Amino acid sequence: MGVIIKRRAGVPHLTGIARLSFTNFLIALGAAFSGTVLSIHFNDFLNNEMAVGLIFSLLTFIGFISYFLFIPVIEKYNKVKLFSRVLFFVLLAYLAMFLSKNLYIFIFSVAVLTILSCLRITSFGILVRNCSDNKRLSRNEGIVYTLLNSAWVIGPLIAGVIALEYGNNFVFLFSALFILVAFFSFRGFRVRDKSVRKKLDTNFFRNYLAFFKDKERRIAYILGGGVTLWWAFVYVYIPLHIINSGLSRIWVGYFLFGVAVPLIIFEYSFSKKAGKIGFKKMFFMGYLFTGILALISFFLFENIFIVLALLVLASVFMAMLEPTTEAYFMDLLKDKEMSHFYGPYNTSIDTGHFIANIFATGVLFFFSFKSLFILFAVFMFILALVSLKTKNIVEANRG
Repeated sequence: MGVIIKRRAGVPHLTGIARLSFTNFLIALGAAFSGTVLSIHFNDFLNNEMAVGLIFSLLTFIGFISYFLFIPVIEKYNKVKLFSRVLFFVLLAYLAMFLSKNLYIFIFSVAVLTILSCLRITSFGILVRNCSDNKRLSRNEGIVYTLLNSAWVIGPLIAGVIALEYGNNFVFLFSALFILVAFFSFRGFRVRDKSVRKKLDTNFFRNYLAFFKDKERRIAYILGGGVTLWWAFVYVYIPLHIINSGLSRIWVGYFLFGVAVPLIIFEYSFSKKAGKIGFKKMFFMGYLFTGILALISFFLFENIFIVLALLVLASVFMAMLEPTTEAYFMDLLKDKEMSHFYGPYNTSIDTGHFIANIFATGVLFFFSFKSLFILFAVFMFILALVSLKTKNIVEANRG
């Protein structure tokens, strides 16, 4: 319980990690609601799966650029104040998505949300790192991701019902409500941060080259991007496949609920294990077995329910990767490098999404939807091989 609650003068208090995790849980609920219907909502506008993929590619490119452009902002401003202000504007973006009836206004609103997410994710990650010591970082990341994925268990089920009864727009309204609660909760928790730098790095290209100059950072970046590459497949394309298979929209909620359950069951234990035995084995097994399940799904494609079950099973192996890839990258950095390099590392989120959407769009142009399972199986097998080149950092052995 010391991870969540500690005593001060005999009085129990929530730990810093617990407070941050709870705030992130509320934010993730908002994201889970909107993420459940976003690709379907775009498809309602466009009625074209390839066009949906291209829009998501554009959004991920915007996100990629934003992470580097906002390095000076991350370095200059107090992360607590920055995180709080970003939440307020995220709330406004969700309200704009709720009210929007025009495709271009909707795309603009989602683009703004994408840019804000870059600042939110980076400032939040630095706050988590500042609340963690060297021996407990992977464990704390496990706590954060366990609560985050708990939101992705609850969110899709409720969002599916709301979308079915009232339409997609009202799902975005509920996203805004959760962000509103997160905003006031975070302000009430009084989290502190002093990691502000006076000397800022404002050169985009120098920052880009400095980050990728280091081999270990490049490998960590690739492995982190691989996680989001897989989730792009699951959250963008599988909902479209469910609808095209003749199932109702509520099945999207059921599926995304099922995908998140293994994450909340296994992520904390896997992240603790990685802290004791190192990261390399976790990375290799996670990517290898996810790829195998994607390949099996290709051969059993005609049975939609078996395919969905296999993708849910793949989440067990993704639980080995989601918190540990980020913890591994943070373990590579010195404290003074966090503000400078954590933002660029988070572009792996957008790179993973961009690669997934561009390659998926190309495959759909020439082949059937079934071929996507071969594509993502190959991606996973490549990442399993890349993971063998990682340093086997063991947090339990660190001072």
